[in-house]
Amino acid sequence: MAARPRVASPPGTAPGTRVPVDAGARPQADGREQTALAAMFASSPAIVAVLSGPDHVLVEANRALYRAHGTADADTLPGRPVGDTLPELVHQGMLGLLDQVYRTGAPVVVHGAHVLLGRGPTAHEGYFDFTLEAHRDPLGGITGVICTAVDVTRERRARQLAAEQHALLEQIARNVPLGEVLEGMCRTIEGLSPRVLVSVLLIDENGHQLRHGAAPSLPDFYNQAIDGSEIGPCVGSCGTAAYRRAGVIVTDIAHDELWTDFRELARTARLGACWSNPIMSTTGELLGTFAFYHRTPRTPREEDLDLCAVFARTAALAIERDRAETARREAHAREQAAAADLAFVLETSTAVSREPRYPQNLQRLARLAVPALAPVCLIDVLADGHISRVAVAVSDDLPEGTEAALAAQPPDLRADSPVSRVMAGGVREIDHGAWPRPVPALPCTVTGYVCVPLTVRGRTFGTLTLVATTDKPLDARAVALAEELARTAAAGADTTRQYAHRAQLARDLQSGLLLSALPDVPGAHLCACYRPAGEGLDIGGDFYDVFPLPGRRWGLVIGDVCGRGARAATTTALVRHTARAVAPLLSDPVAVVRAINDALLGQPDGEERFVTLVYAALEPAPAGLSACLVRAGHPSPLLRRGDGSVTVSLAPGQLLGVAADPVQTAETVLLLSGEAIVLVTDGILEARDRSGAFFGEERLVEAVRSGGAAASARRTLEAITGAVDAFSYGATDDDQAAVVLTVR
Repeated sequence: MAARPRVASPPGTAPGTRVPVDAGARPQADGREQTALAAMFASSPAIVAVLSGPDHVLVEANRALYRAHGTADADTLPGRPVGDTLPELVHQGMLGLLDQVYRTGAPVVVHGAHVLLGRGPTAHEGYFDFTLEAHRDPLGGITGVICTAVDVTRERRARQLAAEQHALLEQIARNVPLGEVLEGMCRTIEGLSPRVLVSVLLIDENGHQLRHGAAPSLPDFYNQAIDGSEIGPCVGSCGTAAYRRAGVIVTDIAHDELWTDFRELARTARLGACWSNPIMSTTGELLGTFAFYHRTPRTPREEDLDLCAVFARTAALAIERDRAETARREAHAREQAAAADLAFVLETSTAVSREPRYPQNLQRLARLAVPALAPVCLIDVLADGHISRVAVAVSDDLPEGTEAALAAQPPDLRADSPVSRVMAGGVREIDHGAWPRPVPALPCTVTGYVCVPLTVRGRTFGTLTLVATTDKPLDARAVALAEELARTAAAGADTTRQYAHRAQLARDLQSGLLLSALPDVPGAHLCACYRPAGEGLDIGGDFYDVFPLPGRRWGLVIGDVCGRGARAATTTALVRHTARAVAPLLSDPVAVVRAINDALLGQPDGEERFVTLVYAALEPAPAGLSACLVRAGHPSPLLRRGDGSVTVSLAPGQLLGVAADPVQTAETVLLLSGEAIVLVTDGILEARDRSGAFFGEERLVEAVRSGGAAASARRTLEAITGAVDAFSYGATDDDQAAVVLTVR
């Protein structure tokens, strides 16, 4: 203080007598200075009080004390002990400090003391920095205590508010859930203003209703009652504030028309006043409302409105951050879902494409669709003018036998059935209701289906149907993925379907060029095999035939036609039919081979037809079986003797279909009991391993020898094919044919 106030008179002066405070220090001060000091003392925001004697009688005080105490009449306090005029200070330790200063003369300084001033309804708390100093007479004797105090409540609350806001902002930055942030904010304000009940309401997605955000101190029934309330011009404090986009102050709920529809609810919740601020985004969008409630009617103080506005802005930041984080998470989730869906489509399409067989690839598609998209998947295709079910898959939680029952049940072919309509129109059909007719094989309630076409080059050849149940409803994602899977899988499925059809046609034609069953040759056992190259999509040129001849003789021929497909088929048929036609008429095997050569050269189209073959005329012999062999450019026959040795027979001979008079020789061999003759095509000798090396004649000899000296025809053949497969890892780049004959 620049000057001290007046204090009590020295000892002996009547109590309560007011004298200038500085009378002993400055007895010569003029009247003008005294007046200036008194005015400064009276208007100072700091509390100044002069106490006299050991009872601490209040001698003088400025207006700041009366304002802090809430006393309007300044004449009611002076002249009485402070313990009587301000009794609330007795139990807060203030009299003890006054006694200490009066007794010792040592000053006392206290910062941020928490003090309760006033009693009853007018009582309020504050924080003060104060100093207690001894007041002395001219001789240095202690006559009383001078008190000076500065109200630091606002500063303290500002610091506390800043600290709480900082903590809230840290929570917002750490992406603490919005509900926790808002509840913490409400409790913070209620801690700063103990008589306040705080509520936060959030605007819903449609922008017409307020939803519960946080209100930890309001009754649950009240929060539930106002949750979802409409915003409007007369909907309490919050609904109206949201409607007006401006603050609304209701000092007495019981008599305010804005609360007409909620007055009884507020009375039950014991709420007397409410003022609310809209929570606005930085772009001016309404986010919600921030409200202060009081139990009794009350007019807000300026600091109350400031507090409401400050935290409304903090709430806006929290809500905007939560919305941004929610949008980011949703975008990330959508991105992840899209990536997962794409991966699912790619993996499924790849898995289907890697299955080269039809309809196994469609069966794989159905299994991959369940349960990822639906609990039941059905695939029906149109083939040879008929719709048939080729694939069924059901989830594991359906009863055992459901899949088999659905597979056995034919598709619904009525004109108004989903399969028929989609097959005819090539357009997806979706229904979130029941299946058009009951499905006895499905022991659950059908709640919807989607039937999508399998279309290639504008032609629909099948349908993929997903069936939804109560436990697994049909959603937009499943429909979109079903369409994408059908689109990507249709091309591959149709290709394999065409391949399967082509392969079956090739097999049918090939079987017509081969023996359906080997005949029973007296005195011998026969075993043969034919394996087409690759997927068997083309008709091969390898063939064999065994047919009877006059005089208990038999003809055996194995050959290889140059080329593949229809041309090879016609040439093979020509060779077989020629051999069967001329062999009964010509006893000389060389003549039979030359007749075949003439037939090849005599075709009217003039195109070259090259053939290699071995022809054998078989007839019984006293000790076994005699075989007269002619080789025409074909791999040499192998003879397995009784001692297990294997020899190569015959000179090469000339390829047929090249020259009009080929050089051919015949060789007759005698096969004893247990001995064998092995005939193969070049597809076996030219089988390759991964390095490109040929299987070759030496490995063939070793395979024949490995079967044993007296191995049966079947065992010998299995030894050959097993050795070839092991060498080439099962790959067949060329047709392979083999015939093994053993003598009984």
